[in-house]
Amino acid sequence: MQKKLLRSAETKIFGVCGGLGEYFDIDPTIVRIIFLLALVTFGTGLLLYLVLALVMPKP
Repeated sequence: MQKKLLRSAETKIFGVCGGLGEYFDIDPTIVRIIFLLALVTFGTGLLLYLVLALVMPKP
């Protein structure tokens, strides 16, 4: 069975972190922390999150 990158049905905001967590088999909280660190250190976390929210299909 092939994996598909989809937004999570259990959403906090858009379901991007949950979808990435399911795809990579890691806890979505870790993905949220990575996005938060990217936002604070590089300033790209929010832009990347919004782009993924637009590109990733809903389940």
